[in-house]
Amino acid sequence: MELLINQLLKRGASRSTLEAKVFGGGAVIATMTSINVGERNTQFVLDYLRTERIPVVSKDVLDTCARKVCMLPASGKALVKRLAPTNPAALVAQERAAAAEAAPQATGGGSVDLF
Repeated sequence: MELLINQLLKRGASRSTLEAKVFGGGAVIATMTSINVGERNTQFVLDYLRTERIPVVSKDVLDTCARKVCMLPASGKALVKRLAPTNPAALVAQERAAAAEAAPQATGGGSVDLF
């Protein structure tokens, strides 16, 4: 976080005009309830921003949904779409099938394209 803020300042940002928008921290994997990663990350970010006196102008955090965030840096606008819950077992099976399909087939050799 400190590196990010320092880079913004190096590129001309003014500390007095910095604002934050915070998204995420959802408990999207139902079985990960003991360590509360999303909740801990969210608390860290909010505490850090408070300490640095950077106001949070909007946020969509916690809950159980995944999010898709589209940031438009020129305007400072952020679009958030809450995604429907997914079945983790089905997602793992889909990822494994895609990896198997993408894996190179054992043929006696390959080709090399030089450019």
